[in-house]
Amino acid sequence: MRAPADGIKVSLQRKGLLFQDHYRRPVSFVQWKNKSSSATRDPERISVTNPANGKQLCTVDAASSEEVEWAVSNAQATFDSGIWSKTSSIHRSSVLSRLADSLQRCILDMAQIETLQTGRPIREMNAQMARLPDWLSYYAALLRTNQGFVVPTQGKLLNYIQRVPLGVVAQITPFNHPLFIAIKKIAPALAAGNSVIVKPSELTPISLLEFSNLTQEAGLPDGVLTILPGYGHSTGKQLVSHSLIRKVDITAGTRTGRALGAIVGSNLAAFTAELGGKAPILIFDDADVISAVNGVAFAAFVASGQTCISGTRIIIQDNIYESFMTTFLKKVESITQRMGDPMNEICSMGSIISLHHLDRIDDMIAQRQSGTVLTGGKRMLGKSLLDDFDFSRGSFYPPTVISDVDVSHELWQEEIFGPVVVVKKFSTESEGVKLANASKYGLGAGVWTQNLSRAHRVAANIDAGLVWVNTHHRNDPSSPWGGMKESGIGRENGMESLEAYSQSKSIIVNVAPPDESRQTDDWFSGEQKRYG
Repeated sequence: MRAPADGIKVSLQRKGLLFQDHYRRPVSFVQWKNKSSSATRDPERISVTNPANGKQLCTVDAASSEEVEWAVSNAQATFDSGIWSKTSSIHRSSVLSRLADSLQRCILDMAQIETLQTGRPIREMNAQMARLPDWLSYYAALLRTNQGFVVPTQGKLLNYIQRVPLGVVAQITPFNHPLFIAIKKIAPALAAGNSVIVKPSELTPISLLEFSNLTQEAGLPDGVLTILPGYGHSTGKQLVSHSLIRKVDITAGTRTGRALGAIVGSNLAAFTAELGGKAPILIFDDADVISAVNGVAFAAFVASGQTCISGTRIIIQDNIYESFMTTFLKKVESITQRMGDPMNEICSMGSIISLHHLDRIDDMIAQRQSGTVLTGGKRMLGKSLLDDFDFSRGSFYPPTVISDVDVSHELWQEEIFGPVVVVKKFSTESEGVKLANASKYGLGAGVWTQNLSRAHRVAANIDAGLVWVNTHHRNDPSSPWGGMKESGIGRENGMESLEAYSQSKSIIVNVAPPDESRQTDDWFSGEQKRYG
């Protein structure tokens, strides 16, 4: 017998560590506020709702303008104190390792929270949460193994290079992978020695607030990591506009990325942005059809299609189009039949994040000007065949497949951010690549073929920052992650991310003895001297 979602919430509350009915403003802010002369006001409250059943999970204090200013100033003071920014890399490594261990112990609880606030199946979240400590452990290891270097110079000079933190950095994280995407950003930022302020999505702030509680037991000093709940148009905009912010890292839609990028640029701050996507998947006639069907289903419908690298444009070579589509549609039907309560461990696919997002998907399908809906295409109502769960209480949309969409249509060109794919035939390799690149986005892409030469050739010709061959959505803290074209700027993961959260500093030391320096370095002696 599965416990109902409400019962899980109560169980988490009883543990004391996880889940509250109301998340209040930070104690440190309250203490500062009480000392100030400003009048205290009641904060605006954000209601966090379970999208699978429409029930309120909790409320969260939204940051006021004054709180944003305090958070940045406090983070800067913490950075200037050197308690984290100037501590040794070995010490930072130890703290990150302990934080990874603390998170590891809470994986199952965090997974339940993620399911409650996103509506994604518990089996998805169990798998995803289990990966999160890897990012903290990876950057902890980099701190112990990454080496500086000495550059060759003219004369008796020792020129060595250090990496130093940027200062206070701001991170804006989305609703679709609330804790996962946040950890991908937080881990390298902390490893580099920065003070970090994170504004989570107002739809899914709970897991990140709970994660922040773990940082204290791991030994992270107060003020190094601040979680600042609020709305993007107010809290987010004010945060990235602040003159003390030295880097902004966001995962968002392309329109938001453009707007925030302009603000960040005016402050001459660094900017990393993982933005929209419209991932193509090319399936060649020599691909293993069963493996390709399974891979495409995962690429398209994991997280209910709410990922930037979701495989939304399925491009199939004409020789196998019919056999692929027959098998694929059977797979889609099986996914639909196994949808139900996201807390059910055999639930195949969960809900859309909100009714607002559901209506947007519904409208795009209903108002399309080309294409034929082969399956799905309407909001799910009634009861689940899996477990009698009432779909009408939440925001459920079935896996949807549409054929014959024109490449100029918004269903081909625009990010739907839902479980909707369009399919199209191609004949030659060059035609397939052209269709794959017929998009303003360039984040992820997939290629399915058993031809080794073709795999490398096609992968090289696709305009995307991530290309998977005979798989999809593989991710590792060591592997750079980011997009081309309108899919963003900069990279997450790997050494690139650690370096993007730091800056180089050259230290040049004259090692010549004083008597030699007196002879060679008196520029104004009238004799010809070395310059530079």
